[in-house]
Amino acid sequence: MFHRLRQLFDPYIALMLLVVAIAAILPARGQGAAIAGMAADGGIVFLFFLYGARLSPQAALGGLLQWPLHLCVLTSTFILFPLLGKALEYLSPASMPPEIVTGLMFLCVLPSTVQSSIAFTSIARGNVPAAICAASASNMLGVFISPLLAGWLLKTQGLELSFGIFRDITLQLLVPFLAGQVLRPWIGRWVETRKKLLGYADRGSILLIIYVAFSKGVVSHMWSQFELPDLLVLVVMLSVLLASVLIVTGFVARRILRFSLQDEIVLQFCGSKKSLASGLPMASILFAGPQVGIVVLPLMLFHQLQLIVCAILARHYASRREDIGANL
Repeated sequence: MFHRLRQLFDPYIALMLLVVAIAAILPARGQGAAIAGMAADGGIVFLFFLYGARLSPQAALGGLLQWPLHLCVLTSTFILFPLLGKALEYLSPASMPPEIVTGLMFLCVLPSTVQSSIAFTSIARGNVPAAICAASASNMLGVFISPLLAGWLLKTQGLELSFGIFRDITLQLLVPFLAGQVLRPWIGRWVETRKKLLGYADRGSILLIIYVAFSKGVVSHMWSQFELPDLLVLVVMLSVLLASVLIVTGFVARRILRFSLQDEIVLQFCGSKKSLASGLPMASILFAGPQVGIVVLPLMLFHQLQLIVCAILARHYASRREDIGANL
């Protein structure tokens, strides 16, 4: 029972909510905010260095023979999601805070997850090697593509990719990521053997980024314009977004491209997820003002929603595989 509840609700989400509550009661102010901000910037550098050290270029490139599958995953991640996000933007009520709409579009340009995409593919008995290739390629390309897509699609919300933003993206995201890739032959095994310890460290960095982001909103009274009905509407919009992607990717895999069930599973799980670990650091650079706390709210909610839905879907696929095996 406890294991099933844990599958549906990531305990890490509870820690995030606790950090948000702490930021609401004891936000970072003055010199404390400056120190916390510098620590968060250091955490961003550390996170992307680890991403570079963990992601194997061979894993991302090794599945080129399955290019239709990988192309579909990238299309879902960087084309289908933004198109659906634009549709939801036009349908969003006029009363919705613009920061929420910005956050919804920002969510749609992010890369896929790595760990959970592979984990759910494994649970569903899908093509795990292909999932590793697809998720790794999405994250590698996302470091470059996501900020550019965000700058292009969010111009109407006032986001302009100035020289300063490009500089920060380069120094805090690209340089550490590439440094991790360069050093991977020497430190890759060390990173792998300390995966659990480093996992605590990078999750701690994300919690610090959340604290700094929400503190800015509390200090500036940004949250006073956000009401409960807005939250309910946002949850509905995110549910529609996830359901639409799952329906489209499932239809394309089964009816158009006639993928095997194993490859269909890869497209469903790698093509429907968005990375919280990559998105929060990017948001803290792209949206440096007090609105960043509200901007990342859609991403945090979508993260939990995708875990719940994909846990259920993975068990469904696993049952189908068992039925197929029993009938052979």
